[in-house]
Amino acid sequence: MGTEEFWAVIESAREEGKPFDEALADRLARRSRGEILEFQERFDELMDAVYRWDVWAAAYLIGGGCSDDSFMDFRAGLIALGRDWFETVTRRPDDLADHPAVIGGVGLYGEGVVFDEDALYAASGAFARLSGGDRDAFYEAWDLYRRSEGVEKSAVDMGEDFDFDDAEQMRRRLPRLAALYLPHRQIQPSGVV
Repeated sequence: MGTEEFWAVIESAREEGKPFDEALADRLARRSRGEILEFQERFDELMDAVYRWDVWAAAYLIGGGCSDDSFMDFRAGLIALGRDWFETVTRRPDDLADHPAVIGGVGLYGEGVVFDEDALYAASGAFARLSGGDRDAFYEAWDLYRRSEGVEKSAVDMGEDFDFDDAEQMRRRLPRLAALYLPHRQIQPSGVV
C-alpha cells in the first residue's frame, strides 16, 4: 500500500463520525488480508518516523508524563490526526500547540488528547473479522509477511536526548507547548528540589 492510499484510508476513517479506531477497522475489514498487512507495514513505518525525543517530549507535556507504552499510543494518535497534522509534527512537534484538541486539553493530561491506544489495534481487529474472530491470526500472518517481505525493524535515530523534567529545557525546545502545559505541571527547573 502506497503512501497516498494509506492516508486516504486514514482520512476516510476520520470522516466517519464515530470513534476513529472503529471506523478504521471497518474500512480495513473491507480489504483483503494482504492489504491489511500492507497497511500495518506503512503504519509501523510512520510510527518509527516519529519515534524521536522531541516528539516524546511533546507527549510528555501533553500527557503529564509519558511511558514507553503511552508514547506508542501518542504516535498512533498522531497518525489518527491525519496526514497534515502528522507531517506538521514530523517537521516541528511544537506546532501541536495549534491543534484544537491540544489547546482544549490543557489540564486533562492526555485524556482524549492525541493519545489513541485503540488505533494501534485497528488492523489486527479488521484482520480478525476476516479470520472468524481469531485475533492470533493477524500476528501469525504479520510475522510471515514481515519475513517474506524482508520487513525489519531498523535502528531509529531519536535525535538528541534531554531531560523532560527540566522545565528550562522544555521551554527552550518546545516553547509553545511548554507555555500551554507547564503552568499546569509541577516540573521544577534543573537542580531545584
